[in-house]
Amino acid sequence: MFASVFDRDGAPVGRLVPSPGSGPSPHKEKIPLSVQFNHTIVGCHDSRVTAEFWADILGAELGAEWGPFIPLPLDNSVTFDFANVPPHVTEIQPQHYAFLISEPEFDAAYAKIQRYKLDHWADPRQQGVNEINHNDGGRGVYFLDPNGHFMELITVPYGGWPS
Repeated sequence: MFASVFDRDGAPVGRLVPSPGSGPSPHKEKIPLSVQFNHTIVGCHDSRVTAEFWADILGAELGAEWGPFIPLPLDNSVTFDFANVPPHVTEIQPQHYAFLISEPEFDAAYAKIQRYKLDHWADPRQQGVNEINHNDGGRGVYFLDPNGHFMELITVPYGGWPS
């Protein structure tokens, strides 16, 4: 059994795990609590086209191809690995991918969305056609990638910046 460890204020500081090789002993070892999102695989009909599209929109550089994957590493150490779905898969279940970017990056990305002549929306319900939103004092836009995945760009996190 695993249990969380909290400090006096109730903040998680680690979790208890059984000591290696100790069996059902009541003695536990405390390890630091550190969970970070590392990577995800984005299913595509053409991984090269999709990876290059995302890299262009986001102003990022693709990594070296590794097996069936084309990686797109981002500044926060998260990587999107693009891979082709099997040939018998004709429809890809669309996913939603949201990116927090700076105002200058938004300007550059929005210019590319317009250059690609992509339909885009001010909200996730695809209302406000070819408009952007100004939620939380920033700017945001929704659009589709070549596989129908929902992309979102925002300049301020939901709820605004922490004070």
